[in-house]
Amino acid sequence: MHIIRILGVDPGLRRTGWGIVDWDGNRLAYVACGAILSDAACPLPERLHTLFQGIEAVIAEWRPAEAAVEQTFVNRDGHATLKLGQARGVALLAPARAGLRVAEYAPNLVKKTVTGTGHAEKGQIRAMLAVLLPRAKPESADAADALAIAITHAHHRRAAEIRARALAQGWGA
Repeated sequence: MHIIRILGVDPGLRRTGWGIVDWDGNRLAYVACGAILSDAACPLPERLHTLFQGIEAVIAEWRPAEAAVEQTFVNRDGHATLKLGQARGVALLAPARAGLRVAEYAPNLVKKTVTGTGHAEKGQIRAMLAVLLPRAKPESADAADALAIAITHAHHRRAAEIRARALAQGWGA
């Protein structure tokens, strides 16, 4: 099997985490991770543009074959949820514009895939990342979460591929 390079994105308006892993069907390998920051003092369109350019730069530098983005959870603050949704839209658009297939995963599925429980704490995710990707040293929780999203995609990509083919052929529409 050939190596698939996967970009994981943890969208956020202040900080969007990104992580890159290589997957050969049996093994994961850490490639890189980081975070794209936007200036809270700037207008929203500028902040979204900063995030978009940052994700484009990551794609250009690391050349992933596929991308995965965490789905938005809804909280009590509708205004904050809307802003997060806009950042998530950017996180979906940038890889799509680059021609990458983009998958989406719920936060609980990411936690369950990486730690075995859907209600894991951030510390549990970091501990499992140290086991699964010993070379990874994410400097922020956003970068760690993005690596967890990439790992989730690696483990679920075959099922997602089968679903996409079925939908394209009109089965289950």
